[in-house]
Amino acid sequence: MKLCFLVEEQYRHDGMPLDVIRQLSAWGHQVDVVWPGRSLLRISEAIQAGSHDAWVLKTVSGGPGLTLLEAAASVGLTTVNDARAIRGVRDKALAAVLARRSGLPVPVTYAAARPQDFAEIPEAEYPLVVKPADGSSGRAVRLVAAPDRLLDPGFEEAAGGLLIAQPYVPNSGTDLKVYSVAGDLFATERCSPLHPAHTVRERQVPLTREVARIAAEIGEVFGLDLYGADILLGPDGPVVVDVNDFPSFRQVPDAVARVAEAVLRLARGGGRTGAPVGVATGAAAGVPTGVPAVPVVGDPAAAGRAGGGRPRVVLAKAGSGAAMDGVR
Repeated sequence: MKLCFLVEEQYRHDGMPLDVIRQLSAWGHQVDVVWPGRSLLRISEAIQAGSHDAWVLKTVSGGPGLTLLEAAASVGLTTVNDARAIRGVRDKALAAVLARRSGLPVPVTYAAARPQDFAEIPEAEYPLVVKPADGSSGRAVRLVAAPDRLLDPGFEEAAGGLLIAQPYVPNSGTDLKVYSVAGDLFATERCSPLHPAHTVRERQVPLTREVARIAAEIGEVFGLDLYGADILLGPDGPVVVDVNDFPSFRQVPDAVARVAEAVLRLARGGGRTGAPVGVATGAAAGVPTGVPAVPVVGDPAAAGRAGGGRPRVVLAKAGSGAAMDGVR
């Protein structure tokens, strides 16, 4: 296959997607890389031509890569993840509305342009977790103990955008990160950014049936195939506090091979899995055998999401400019 990855500057030295690109090349596929932040792309001709079987995107919030992916989708190319789905999780205010409407366990969410506006929230709902609606990688996440702390020096405001606030969910200081690789689910533990003094060894952990069901439902609600979800185990059960498209997949066993295989499978399947949860289909995807299968976990119904049936596939990990550098 001939693939195009959109890679933004922040991920220039990151294993996701660079190691995946190398793996795909080693399997004999042609991979071109677009650096949206550093180069020029003649976008009308490059995208209209449909010269790639697929484009793949992992982008920072607000990065130009998503616009390029959406442009490709607008002319009928298939995208992985689906371009419409990505924007739904990149805007955390929008994501909270979509999740709550669909019955996912998410906290009540408030939005405001200035931190001080959250002072109108009843004090009984404090402490609050406040973060930019377009944030990523734990940037500028603050735990606010009381309304009078909203004006503390250094409190970062959203530049021309929104902040969101959610009541803090009491927890052990350990975050549960659940990854979906085209339907295969993995759970890992890591230290919460709100509890940096709490020592947690990052590791893979067993995935309970309840958390697996919620994680699979996230893919259904947002239309994602490659994603991660931050889940807290609160006093009333699991609570979803964040969703990310095309995350790092840290601590996922054989992550590079698994993600590379999923990219090929999704590309050939029109952008959706079409395979049961937990079933590795490397041979069918043109991938060398030997990629270990994943135990079946969670709700098998999550795997059979309806595909878009577009004629070609677009995969992207975004940045900020755009001539194509071939990666062989």
